[in-house]
Amino acid sequence: MLLLTILFPVLAGIAASVRPMPRRTRLGCYAAVMLLTDALGVWCLFRGTPVRLFALTEDLTFSFSLDMIGRVFLSVVLLVYTAACFYAFEYMSAEEREEAFFMFYFASLGAVMSACMAGNLVTFYFCFELATLSSMPLVLHEGSREAISAALKYLFYSIGGALLGLLAVVCLFWYGSDANQFVPGGFLNLSHVSGHESLLRTVVFLGIVGFGAKAGMYPLHGWLPAAHPIAPAPASALLSGVIAKMGVLGVIRLVYFSAGPALIRGTWVQYAWMCLAMGTVFMGSMMAFREKVTKRRLAYSSISQISYIMLGLSLLNVGGLTGGLLHFAAHAVSKGTLFLCAGVFLYKLGRPEAADLRGAGPLMPVTMWCFLIASLSLVGIPPMGGFTSKWYLSVGAVADGMGVFAILPPAVLLVSAFLTAGYLLPVAVDAFFPGRDFSVKQAFGDCPAVQKRLPTPGKGKKQKVSLNGAAEPSFLITVPLVILCAAALCVGLFGAWFAETFGDVIRGLV
Repeated sequence: MLLLTILFPVLAGIAASVRPMPRRTRLGCYAAVMLLTDALGVWCLFRGTPVRLFALTEDLTFSFSLDMIGRVFLSVVLLVYTAACFYAFEYMSAEEREEAFFMFYFASLGAVMSACMAGNLVTFYFCFELATLSSMPLVLHEGSREAISAALKYLFYSIGGALLGLLAVVCLFWYGSDANQFVPGGFLNLSHVSGHESLLRTVVFLGIVGFGAKAGMYPLHGWLPAAHPIAPAPASALLSGVIAKMGVLGVIRLVYFSAGPALIRGTWVQYAWMCLAMGTVFMGSMMAFREKVTKRRLAYSSISQISYIMLGLSLLNVGGLTGGLLHFAAHAVSKGTLFLCAGVFLYKLGRPEAADLRGAGPLMPVTMWCFLIASLSLVGIPPMGGFTSKWYLSVGAVADGMGVFAILPPAVLLVSAFLTAGYLLPVAVDAFFPGRDFSVKQAFGDCPAVQKRLPTPGKGKKQKVSLNGAAEPSFLITVPLVILCAAALCVGLFGAWFAETFGDVIRGLV
């Protein structure tokens, strides 16, 4: 079932894309593929059994299995991909090469799911690279010179980081006692490791930086602000919401299931990792605060927010890992919502910059309310998911009493929260409260959606025209936005239940 779940969307997506058929029929096929993949994924969450695919050598095998971490990541992947899929049915109608987009969309879904289900470090690395290669065409979709440049930058950064990760994979495999599967707490052979701890710590740090490139962690973060703005909105939501998180999953598998937290706890590796994560959080927030283009602002925000997760992982304790997993889910659905909303602003209003959205609230109330709710989650306003995850991150930071490193993380998170509020909340406030001197007709009179509501000059008596909801997209877009916002709320409401239910499993990792 695990193999079927991985291969089905890839093969079915290609078949539905290459076969000639009317657009409506094709979209029906895509919807069926997505829903059947969801059904297979849910089956695997509860009934999936490990499978060994093949062996290159006696010790080097390709296998798939689902543990608690894999189930958390797979659940969020299915949710975000499903929402973006139905959103794209309307959004991509205005784009060219729609069939190519959906073909690589489903190919990347299969690759990302395979990374979630990988049973050992070698299998994960292979699936990690497949996720990069299958998602690059989503960035390249527009075909312009800027899109080609952004796609190549995404490819080079990801592969360059993955090579550092490969170095860690090879070394850990060499020193491992059971490299055929992930082991909570690590699989290193202590008799082999003795005397080589410094080498392994250096290799693990390089692996963290390498996999961190996919997650946008400094210094290999440059691909995000280039790739996100140029990709179609559904692709941007996937890149930020789940595909970039494969770097986070790689770090979890490397540190918590391969090397083991005990190897780096209290060493320069942990403190350097924490410093990189905190620096990325602050840098990303500052760059987002200064950015005017909405999608680029959200890209810099992703650099900051994903490093919240990296910061939690670097704490190497129960609170940090719990907060990191919760923030993974909260950020995936919240930032997915924001990127999809940014796509609506372009698709319906033609407004790429945040400042140009002043007064847009009445034109698209559902979309703008979803933007506001997702923004509140990222800022960390209770009871949204962002608040719960940051609470656990802060508790994890102060739990072990690491001196200045117990104080800095909560301080950085607080400063970042204020900056996040500064670059997200004014967009929604200005959209709903533009001021008395504001005229919707003057600001958005050039938008086709608004023009349809305006009376033809010189014909008939002057009539009072209501523009409320004039630019609101169809339910194919609004329903996914509402579902993702509801998911962000659920992360906040049920975060404590998650921490309690999986507390024993998380304690077994640290």
